[in-house]
Amino acid sequence: MPSPANRNSLPFEPKKSKNKKVNEKNLSQPKETQRNQTESKVAKSNNSGDSLQGIPEVVSKRMVRRMAVFSGIPTAMGIFSFFAFYAIVSQEWFKIPNTAVLLVSMGLFGLGVLGLSYGILSTSWDEERVGSWWGWSEFVLNFGRFTSAWRNNRQKSLNEE
Repeated sequence: MPSPANRNSLPFEPKKSKNKKVNEKNLSQPKETQRNQTESKVAKSNNSGDSLQGIPEVVSKRMVRRMAVFSGIPTAMGIFSFFAFYAIVSQEWFKIPNTAVLLVSMGLFGLGVLGLSYGILSTSWDEERVGSWWGWSEFVLNFGRFTSAWRNNRQKSLNEE
């Protein structure tokens, strides 16, 4: 488990302090020199596999698998519920109100939508750590990161106005 000081930063998030120093240095240099330095930094980052490229492929595949499970199962059940209700009504086993069919199918499709979000947030965002099967501890950690980043961005936008 990451240390408490490290809990709010993403494992694959680029460091922000380096960018500020680079920008301050670039302001005092001519445009041509700035462009050459930027091109060389981009080439270095592409060659060194820097984390500036977004979500690592291992984490991305893990997210897709979890989204497929946590969203796919309720969505498939929502689709299957239409066929099950049709069979029950057409065979006249018992009468089902249309409202019940609507609520059950909407509930299952709604669980599918929630499963997409849970699949992303319950994934371990650390490349080396797979995480648990249900992913509750990862969900709590990632949801905390998500809400703190949202609050920080909201506070920045309010300060800029």
